[in-house]
Amino acid sequence: MRLPVAIVYFLLRLTGLLPLRLLHGLGALAGRLMWWSGGKVRRHTEINLRLVLTQYGEQERQRTARRVLAETGRSITEIARIWGGGPYRALRLVREVDGEELFQEALTSRRGLIVAAPHLGCWELLNFWLCSRTELAIVYRPPRHAWVEPLLLKARGALRPEQVRAEGAGVRTLYKRLQAGGVVGILPDQQPKQGDGEFAPFFGVQALTMVLVSRLAQRTGATVLFAFAERLPRGQGFRIRFRPAPAGIADADLPRAVAALNRGVEDCVNLAFEQYQWHYKRFQYRPGPDEPNPYWVEKSRDQGFRI
Repeated sequence: MRLPVAIVYFLLRLTGLLPLRLLHGLGALAGRLMWWSGGKVRRHTEINLRLVLTQYGEQERQRTARRVLAETGRSITEIARIWGGGPYRALRLVREVDGEELFQEALTSRRGLIVAAPHLGCWELLNFWLCSRTELAIVYRPPRHAWVEPLLLKARGALRPEQVRAEGAGVRTLYKRLQAGGVVGILPDQQPKQGDGEFAPFFGVQALTMVLVSRLAQRTGATVLFAFAERLPRGQGFRIRFRPAPAGIADADLPRAVAALNRGVEDCVNLAFEQYQWHYKRFQYRPGPDEPNPYWVEKSRDQGFRI
């Protein structure tokens, strides 16, 4: 490893010795700081919640946003324990598995399995759990800063998953693995580039949505399951949860298929709403040419952005 990566990895290992409850406490404190700083994380979270929680009044949305930011902070600090403590120590934090029979049935069928894992809870722990049960290929998008990629590959590669870039050669690798009855993990709510996806409702708001999961399922006949690692309260650990994919996810009609994909993500998020990555700019691309980017509009009204 290059020196900066080695230093960061050493610090992760050192911090990973701390108890999860303490790390989550520090994360909650970081969430409060995000709230009071009024930066992009808070601003984007508030915009997203205003778009999807239309049934709430402003005060209730504000309370929800505060809780979301506390979970955002926990999702950052717990990485030290998941990556820094090593996979086997991290796996001891899994207290129960909900829906494991769905996973075992899909493995037994040998039809291939796509695990759609939203940005919810602790998806890095889910990666370790899946790798401890089966051979796995995971799809990732290279980070903006090239020096970060070796760190991600090392931290996620402790149990030797095949790490596949989300590009042409990588997609062909996924098809081959699924056709051979293998298992693939994909983040289904990763926003594609404009022109590479289809618009479909996500919590009632049109969102540009990837077509990769649906195309893989349609062309290979693989089973699709949704999964996430739910963060338990007071640093008690995590609950792995599996859910079946909604009907139509492998439909040849792509708008219908990606609508089913988003419903699957929603089903998971509704089980742990505040643990979703609500600061992600999920709605920046709009289906109509006259529809403004909601994040740009809100920021331009008032550079201080007060709600």
